[in-house]
Amino acid sequence: MIDNLDTYVTGSNSKFLSKDIITTFRGRGDELYLRPLSFNEFYQTKQDTSFERAWNEYITYGGLPYCALLKTHEEKDEYLKNLFKEVYLKDILERNNIHGEYAFEQLLNIISSGIGSLTNLRKLEKTYKSEINLSISVNTINHYLECLEDAFLIERSDRYDVKGRKYISTQQKYYFTDLGLRNSRLNFRQFEETHLMENAIYNELRYRGYSIDIGIVEINERQVNGKYIRKQIEIDFICNKGAERIYIQSAYSTSSLEKEQQEKRPLNNINDSFRKIIVVKDDILTRKDENGIITMGLKDFITNKNSIDNI
Repeated sequence: MIDNLDTYVTGSNSKFLSKDIITTFRGRGDELYLRPLSFNEFYQTKQDTSFERAWNEYITYGGLPYCALLKTHEEKDEYLKNLFKEVYLKDILERNNIHGEYAFEQLLNIISSGIGSLTNLRKLEKTYKSEINLSISVNTINHYLECLEDAFLIERSDRYDVKGRKYISTQQKYYFTDLGLRNSRLNFRQFEETHLMENAIYNELRYRGYSIDIGIVEINERQVNGKYIRKQIEIDFICNKGAERIYIQSAYSTSSLEKEQQEKRPLNNINDSFRKIIVVKDDILTRKDENGIITMGLKDFITNKNSIDNI
């Protein structure tokens, strides 16, 4: 026994992406999960670069440290694609004895294209049949998704009924832990900043130690004929950490009154005293309305790790 000595253990190439290491050392060690750079860490490497330019680079190429140091698109593209092919895919397929490589890669493409969109196993099964002309069981699809999660490529966020106080297992969302890997997988073709911003905010909240659910609130909505129907409206993120909870909406813009009311609507239908925040892409001064809903700019939110504390 040596005092004041910490030992760090990694695995071989076929295991270092999995959670097997902490299982092997159960009771004798702790797991440290090192994420890609947060935006604020990334921003510190970009001297004399505007926030807007750094943000665009971050949501395009992600926060892997070595990639952040590369200069050209060609260098970054080659690095990310080689990392995907030679490290992630090869090790995932080998470790999990996956023989249907084509089917597995197609699922990866589907998830890459649909970040921030609700999906489920049955929907993915139908996508395989209609768009790829493959018949894959839901059990196989679920296994593939678990492999991607185990490799820390993606994370799943479940739906939670705020008023009913229960989880709804029928639909989930998936987010990439690094947007550069996601964009590289799609050859940088699908660049929807609304979804990329949502994914980046999700990652930032995970950096800050929150567990994240996708919220729904059921309301009674009156129709033009005077009748009421039950409707579910969505909250982007329910952020939980210990006894703390925060509701957060990711809104690319609230330039119109209609859009602002749309973002506030689910928050106004939550009957509790936890903080409710809307993060917008626009560079605005943080403000609070008469119902206590806070609206803040993306720059203020993402460049300060304490930005949503005690506001």
